[in-house]
Amino acid sequence: MKSAIPCYYHLDVEVSPERIDQVRRILTAHLRHWGLGILSEPVCHCTGVLLHEIEEHGADKKTVVEMWWNGQHLITAVSDSNRDLPRRHYGPQGCLTQIAALSDGWGSFPATHGKIIWFSRRVRTPEHAPLAPTTPAPSLREALELPRTAGAEAEGAAAQAGGAAAMAEAEASVAAV
Repeated sequence: MKSAIPCYYHLDVEVSPERIDQVRRILTAHLRHWGLGILSEPVCHCTGVLLHEIEEHGADKKTVVEMWWNGQHLITAVSDSNRDLPRRHYGPQGCLTQIAALSDGWGSFPATHGKIIWFSRRVRTPEHAPLAPTTPAPSLREALELPRTAGAEAEGAAAQAGGAAAMAEAEASVAAV
């Protein structure tokens, strides 16, 4: 499921409503390629919420989406040119509240040309997954089948050959009479 090879993806986006769905599909494809398809829904939801806020309230629609995978954590960052975090982002339905609920950690910091909002997800192994493959149980047909030995097969062949010889003898005696 998880590759231990560090991975990085960078995407420059001019945000528009149709581009948000396209970015979600692109991120989903990269996560599946990295073997992290299980993270697709929360990562794409959080990224989509941030892009929607930039599309709705940002003056400059140019953004950058980045993903880093280090073998244990997937970190996703969205940066834009607006330096401010308006108070509406912190409300009960705000985008940062949603990100905090769906991620293991998040944060924001000022960049040279705006701000960066990041969030991370730790990849956990499902508890119900077996650690070692189990041997399959035999099917009913395999369970009822009787083992054959080499001696039994030889006896069956001899009986068939003996029966054929007896038939030939009987036919010869009938023909002689």
